[in-house]
Amino acid sequence: MKRNILFLVAIIFAAGFLPGTSLFAQTSRTITLQEAIDLSISNSNQLKNSQAKIEEATAALREAVERKLPEVAISASHLRLNSPNVNLKTKTTTTTPSTGGGTTTEEAQGDPSSATYAMANVSLPIYSGLRIKYGIESSKYLEEAAKLDAQNDREAVILNTINAFDNLYKARSAVDLVNENLAGARQRVKDFSNLEKNGILPRNDLLKAELQQSNVELSLLDAENNWRLANINMNLMLGLADSTVLAVNEADLQSPAEQLKGVEDFVQLAIQNRKDVAALSLRRKAAGTAVKVAKGAQYPSVAITGGYVAADVPNVLTVSNAVNIGVGVQYSLSSLWKNAGMDEARAREKQVAANEDILNDAVRLQVNQSYQNYLLNKKKIEVYQTAIAQAEENYKIVRNKFENQLANTTDLLDADVAQLQARLNAAFAKADAAVAYTKLLQTSGLLTNQTQTK
Repeated sequence: MKRNILFLVAIIFAAGFLPGTSLFAQTSRTITLQEAIDLSISNSNQLKNSQAKIEEATAALREAVERKLPEVAISASHLRLNSPNVNLKTKTTTTTPSTGGGTTTEEAQGDPSSATYAMANVSLPIYSGLRIKYGIESSKYLEEAAKLDAQNDREAVILNTINAFDNLYKARSAVDLVNENLAGARQRVKDFSNLEKNGILPRNDLLKAELQQSNVELSLLDAENNWRLANINMNLMLGLADSTVLAVNEADLQSPAEQLKGVEDFVQLAIQNRKDVAALSLRRKAAGTAVKVAKGAQYPSVAITGGYVAADVPNVLTVSNAVNIGVGVQYSLSSLWKNAGMDEARAREKQVAANEDILNDAVRLQVNQSYQNYLLNKKKIEVYQTAIAQAEENYKIVRNKFENQLANTTDLLDADVAQLQARLNAAFAKADAAVAYTKLLQTSGLLTNQTQTK
């Protein structure tokens, strides 16, 4: 008997929760599902990380665009010199009167103690084998892919929140139902005790009833512990204080009443709307442009160049207004036989294409699994509703037989356990169906739209 009840509660809440702490200085709060979703999105560290990745991709795009802009460099130095031997071979013409106005050539000499110079260089790329163009294109694809990844992460956070909301509801329902069953078990022990005192009931039957009461009390302890853990887990997801006692409403966990589309319709919706599918498609395009960037290395680069130089070496040299402008061409001959970069880019493109095919297969499988799981849970609702009526009727019959000494105490207690199990199953069935439908929406790429319309 004890094993049946413990197994009943344990099988529902076997999923691990975060380590528990005691709830003290408690504050109560009733929260709707939409409020829980909004809080989890605003407090999700996963989404904060996704936003940082978007910012990184945006910065990479800006860096790629900036490669079109001119490169400007300015440098200047002032140097103190020792006593260098300077012999600058410059010719100067002077007139010597003693020779009747003839000319002589002399060498200019100086003794510089310092040197100062400044340079400015400007380079504007004109053609670089289209590497700049394709680099910008690739960065745009990757930025959009990062944004889609963030939206996909957002859907995962929403789904986790709905699962936690469902677990909290089931945990609270289990506590309430086991409490109700415990009240009946205590009343039964009280009745059996009076019967045993009057010699109507054997002592052994009273002990069986007392044992079941103890088992139900243990089940209640387990149910309350599971509820505390579910409550703390929900608080952590929503960024609330651990001591906050959350109350949820079953009405927020409802599956749609309209007729369900066919599974193939959901598959097509998933291919069209899944953010991870779209992100991987963009990454495949980015990999294709990366191949073009690698190929661009085999072409020359052309740029307009310009510069300015000024220098002053006292007693030796003075340069000013030395401005230059022209066209520069650069070509790496080694690119003719160095093709590793091209091969690497093509290999990455093949990997992304293969991953895209793998993801498409996984999407079809996930949608079919979610679809069948939802149908299963919908059928369970009908079965559990019938099971409640059967269990209640069975308990009435067995209790009537017991009162007429046509059934023993074990039969009565077993019927009571079956009644509790049927009530628990029915209480959880609707919530589980709602979560299963949410999972179907998530695998179909429709979850964000669905939650926004609520």
